[in-house]
Amino acid sequence: MTDKLSQLKKMTTVVADTGDFDAIAQYQPEDATTNPSLILKAAKIPTYQPLIEDAIAWAQSQPGSKEDKLSSVVSKLHVNFGCELLKRVPGYVSTETDPHFSFDKEATIRNAEEIIEMYSAAGADTSRVLIKIASTWEGIKAAEVLEQQGIKCNMTLIFGLCQATACAEVGATLISPFVGRILDWYKNANKCDYAPHEDPGVLSVSEIYKYMKKHEYKTIVMGASFRNIGEIEYLSGCDRLTISPELLNELQNSEGELPRRLSPDNVDNAPHLKPLNETAFRWDLNENAMATEKLADGIRRFAADTAELQASIADKL
Repeated sequence: MTDKLSQLKKMTTVVADTGDFDAIAQYQPEDATTNPSLILKAAKIPTYQPLIEDAIAWAQSQPGSKEDKLSSVVSKLHVNFGCELLKRVPGYVSTETDPHFSFDKEATIRNAEEIIEMYSAAGADTSRVLIKIASTWEGIKAAEVLEQQGIKCNMTLIFGLCQATACAEVGATLISPFVGRILDWYKNANKCDYAPHEDPGVLSVSEIYKYMKKHEYKTIVMGASFRNIGEIEYLSGCDRLTISPELLNELQNSEGELPRRLSPDNVDNAPHLKPLNETAFRWDLNENAMATEKLADGIRRFAADTAELQASIADKL
């Protein structure tokens, strides 16, 4: 019997959740995703210093104040990593917009356009680039404009069905509902552990997947943020799963049968949710304490890591 990673790849597109090029080479995923936290981690590795130096040199050649350059240099660094990842995977690479713009539709659109322009200037195939945007109402409306312009979006920090539905309604290419962060919240709230089949994060992504297939949305569902391989196993068959190198390694070294858990042919018990306007979206999100708290926490964490990355570069500008 083959290892579980090989079995998973036969039913789900495996995505590497990392900026580490060596991990990409080892596990050979179809796609790659990054975020400010992963880029900050990778930027501390000496091997990747040339990418930082190139971003700084580029920023220094641009007009504007030091503050303007500092904002742009982080986007350029994300693009530098993304260009290298595009050389190493055959599919999509996701690059995140500045989390400080999470509640500003127009700023998110401008940042996304800037990122795509940087990719284009570097000679990259922009049809393989997904722009990651936090799934706030403003982020979702920004994605609606970007998708109409032909810029593909990966809507991240999804913790509930109302976010997923709103993203699908505007034609988002891909959504990233989180698993592990949901589990973290419920474990802390209820002071108990959960088996994989009753994991609140697994149940949330399963619900979202079934909803998308039942109502025939074209939006790709990509489960993210895993704490253990049990969560991954119970989401086998999901369109995509983005997995850390540590858990990819554990799957590669695990044997035993891996049955398919999710299939578009088995969605009879999918929920039904009416299309959401802004008021309904905000109310549904407000009613979900976990989703409200984890969305805010995720944005704060990514913003803090972006600020730390900017601070580490500031003295070099």
